[in-house]
Amino acid sequence: MGSFTKWIGAGLGFTFGGPIGAAIGFAVGSFVDGFSEKDLTQEQIDYERTRQSKGRSSAADTQSGDFEMSLLVLASIVIKSDGKVDQRELDFVRSQFVGMYGKERANNAFKLFSGIIKKEVSARQVCIQIRQNMSHASRLQLLHFLFGIAKADGNVAESEVEEIRKMAGYLYINQNDFESIKAMFYDSSENAYKILEIEKTATDAEVKSGYRRMVKKYHPDKLQGLGEEHLKGANEKFQSIQAAYEKIKNERGL
Repeated sequence: MGSFTKWIGAGLGFTFGGPIGAAIGFAVGSFVDGFSEKDLTQEQIDYERTRQSKGRSSAADTQSGDFEMSLLVLASIVIKSDGKVDQRELDFVRSQFVGMYGKERANNAFKLFSGIIKKEVSARQVCIQIRQNMSHASRLQLLHFLFGIAKADGNVAESEVEEIRKMAGYLYINQNDFESIKAMFYDSSENAYKILEIEKTATDAEVKSGYRRMVKKYHPDKLQGLGEEHLKGANEKFQSIQAAYEKIKNERGL
């Protein structure tokens, strides 16, 4: 128990408290005898005291562990949204975590995930907690990961899309950004335009302007504070922007 709870405490900030902290406590208590969410309380109090003594952190100060726990909780909601837990989606979550964190940390994360997925969690409450503590760029990255989970079983169910759409709203991610990230996971002739958040009737100048705007929005440098482990997903989004622009350029002979 000691090493596991030490791992939970490492790098955590705002996710000690609120609905995410409750989900973490429930999950650990489900497989560690004698442990409950109350056992995280003293660590949470100590963290808040430290935070207040330094002045409250800004959303840009989100730590790697916070992003990790937010992913776990939101992923559990999306996976259950179509009424079943598909093994391919679980395997995707595990493979993503191994790729980001290495095998040991990923095993701890997935062990925790197996407990979180048993708890009913309010997507709205979790998203409000994330929104209040996480930068816009980090929230966009969460959305990208969630679409990856939904696509992992080879079919994005409408119930999954609607769940992610609701989350996007709670996270204050606008419709254009939602459609842009969603389009990265579908193969359609119009998706290149959706990714760049422009209409198919856009002029060549508007295409170039849209591309520059999206490069600025999705540049991996915006996620440097989350640690190297989260930059892979950021680079995937960035590459989708590049590919969409090249597709449109080739179609138009630019």
